[in-house]
Amino acid sequence: MDAHVKLFNKYDWDGVVVNDRSLARYISLKPVVFPHSFGRHASRQFGKVELNVVERLINKLMRGGTGEKLSGKVIRTHGRLQGRKSKAIAVVRDAFDVIAVREKTNPLQLLIAAIENSAPREEVTRVQFGGVFYQVAVDVSAMRRLDMAIRNIVLATIMQSFAKKKTMAEALADEIILAAKGDINSYAIKKRDEIERIARGAR
Repeated sequence: MDAHVKLFNKYDWDGVVVNDRSLARYISLKPVVFPHSFGRHASRQFGKVELNVVERLINKLMRGGTGEKLSGKVIRTHGRLQGRKSKAIAVVRDAFDVIAVREKTNPLQLLIAAIENSAPREEVTRVQFGGVFYQVAVDVSAMRRLDMAIRNIVLATIMQSFAKKKTMAEALADEIILAAKGDINSYAIKKRDEIERIARGAR
């Protein structure tokens, strides 16, 4: 990696490693200063594999909420980040600044650790035998593991900042730190455990 290229001109890409070998192929650590590819990979099948992992996090932040009830209520961003990539980038940049101050380490490495820790290895799918549907445990592909981990980190951010004094940047920083440490208070870690527990019961 080019040691002279730093994310937001602050954070080194050099030395950031992916320890989970199944995810290593799908987590792009291509050095960039500003994580915005202008949708170059959007029209190609599996093009997002080449998309920088920080940009994938930013793109997930631009969702309009969950569209379903979580914690007893429908969580939405009220259009705060929908289609506003510059604002989503600012949220991630500010979150990384909070992480760097609090943890005294490279936030890029903590993001990778958070993704690795919160990516489920098993889930359930429905299959039909003789007109009856059953839930069967299946292994999760590496690409889906990555998508699920990032999605749950973002959902935690949205929920924690919804109708609260905590900003989205602070909520994102908190979730990345907790997930990177494997803390059970992390929403993404709880979701991983829940998904894998249901899969174990369906074996």
